[in-house]
Amino acid sequence: MSQIKIFDTTLRDGEQSPGVNLNKQEKLEIAKQLERLGVDVMEAGFPASSEGDFQAVKLIADTIKDVSVTALARTRKEDIDRAWEALKHTPHPRIHIFLATSPIHMQYKLKLTPEAVVQQSVDMVRYAKQYFEHVEWSAEDATRSDWDFMTSIIEQVIDEGATVINLPDTVGYSTPEEYGRLFNYMKENVPNIDRADLSCHCHNDLGLAAANTIAAVENGATQVEGTINGIGERAGNVALEEVAVALHIRSDQYEFNTNLKLDEIKKTSDLIAKLSGMYVQANKAIIGRNAHAHEAGIHQDGVLKNAETYEIITPELVGVTSNTLFMGKHSGKHAFKDKVKEFGVDLTDGEVKSIFAKFKELTDHKKEVTDDDIYTLIMETKTEHSAISKYSLDTFQVNYGTSNITTATVSLYTPAGENVQTAATGNGSVEALYKTIQELIDFELKLLDYQLNSVGGGKDALAESHVQLRVNGETVNGRGTAQDVIEASANAYINAVNRYVFKAQAAKSEEVVNG
Repeated sequence: MSQIKIFDTTLRDGEQSPGVNLNKQEKLEIAKQLERLGVDVMEAGFPASSEGDFQAVKLIADTIKDVSVTALARTRKEDIDRAWEALKHTPHPRIHIFLATSPIHMQYKLKLTPEAVVQQSVDMVRYAKQYFEHVEWSAEDATRSDWDFMTSIIEQVIDEGATVINLPDTVGYSTPEEYGRLFNYMKENVPNIDRADLSCHCHNDLGLAAANTIAAVENGATQVEGTINGIGERAGNVALEEVAVALHIRSDQYEFNTNLKLDEIKKTSDLIAKLSGMYVQANKAIIGRNAHAHEAGIHQDGVLKNAETYEIITPELVGVTSNTLFMGKHSGKHAFKDKVKEFGVDLTDGEVKSIFAKFKELTDHKKEVTDDDIYTLIMETKTEHSAISKYSLDTFQVNYGTSNITTATVSLYTPAGENVQTAATGNGSVEALYKTIQELIDFELKLLDYQLNSVGGGKDALAESHVQLRVNGETVNGRGTAQDVIEASANAYINAVNRYVFKAQAAKSEEVVNG
């Protein structure tokens, strides 16, 4: 079996999804889980893009030890220098440099001649090689580039020290047959290609990302780039869990394997879904909640007799376990701490104490507390302790009836610690609530999306709300949980506003630092 390296870009390309704005501590939690998952390379971010991204990449690089941490850089010395400053203390630093090679990008975006693109790439690979043993060079929009032009530039950057050549399908335009031929062509026509890994990076605009990735692997790619849950710009990137499980299940067809610990997939997926605010669709391959459910009677009958009749992937393979009761209202603190450790999340004593208090409160209302409930409490607590909360909910009340005008009254604490309150009406409970909160916050706010889900099943399940707001023209996601659906909705709305405030403050601090 040939070993395929997994390059995870959830923290860089994945975070470019509209509305996703992870803070430094949230990125670190994801990085730690990606390390447990067993990825080979982790793209932690784009250090030159902002001070916040630089600090996040540096924190991850200083913490992660068993995975090679990389950072994105343009073909500019200042980008490369910034990346080295962020990565120089990690055991296995590498850099990912990109420059577009397609005619449309060179003419309209870069405004550079092909000769200038070659020279800039060669010069910057040579410059980066002074710092980094491993240098990845990406031909942005490779699938719409001239293949002979790319063979020339690839040969030259390898001569300057590039150890990975990435041929991304940047706009998700390619088909499996075309993409496979591209890799085969480079293997046959670049004289020194044996000195570098070939990497594939597929977007999913036509729904072909997984198929294109497999085609690249079959034709010489030794590294696969993608994200967990397939998050990313537009229609997203290839979902790494789909590629890894496909190679595993169809090992009779594909003689390739990965280092991923497949039973960590579900936990990784859940963490990223909660922190990014991007729900996994129910019918998502591998980890959607319907992926291991059998509704039709004939399917259920077959599975009960022999699971292999309709089940090619066992839930246990990807870490899906039965959501059974594990603790109750009489459980003690020591037993609770032992249980929390099973989730593999690093928690301070203060965070454990806070989670335990919430757990006890939950058991007053919910008879059966499940793993999903505890995991949700952990993630909410990590957010509270890691983010700077500028607005906090004091009290609220919603008066609703089929024959009455719905009215909400809300009391908030402002950044200055002032308590403000007002009331407003709406066509329903959530609208009235959100209109009231909006009147108390001095921003231009527009609700773009609102979702409400239960954590687990049952009438006493925790409510989990996700919202997407446009705050002063910028799109942000927010999330909140509570026993009550209206309170969860309020928490999600305020969380989105606070995320905007935190990001705006970080940008302002960066302006001061840069003079």
